[in-house]
Amino acid sequence: MSTILSLLTSMLIYGLAISDAWASERSFAVITSPSATESRLTRESISLIFKRKQIYWENGTRIQPVNLPPLNQLRRAFSQNIFGHPPESMEDYWREMYFHGILPPHVLASEEAVIIFVTSTPGAIGYVSTCVPEHRVNVVLMVGEVPSCLK
Repeated sequence: MSTILSLLTSMLIYGLAISDAWASERSFAVITSPSATESRLTRESISLIFKRKQIYWENGTRIQPVNLPPLNQLRRAFSQNIFGHPPESMEDYWREMYFHGILPPHVLASEEAVIIFVTSTPGAIGYVSTCVPEHRVNVVLMVGEVPSCLK
């Protein structure tokens, strides 16, 4: 019985490693609301924003970052590329930040929800994978090649 459990554990770890390797190769675009004044951001500044260490844009607007669910492959790609590790490794960080009164970014169920939130919320920032609606958002960072929406 312990051999089966050991085998299953190894398969799970291997599966997550392959999933994270695949996720780190996935393309995405970081987008901000149309009213945002920043035209480009670095991975480091995006990391600070999503860790809630930078909470205001240069113009004084409060930053409203949004995430996809932790098991979403795009969220895993974003986390691997921006933070250098998968979303679940941030759990201890957010537990500690909670005691300082800082909550993690909101989580939305889909990329379309992210686009709607970003276009309608001043100061919003999020990420999407394949379809970047260029006239409704600002693209501040591209990781890989992200095709544009057809008009």
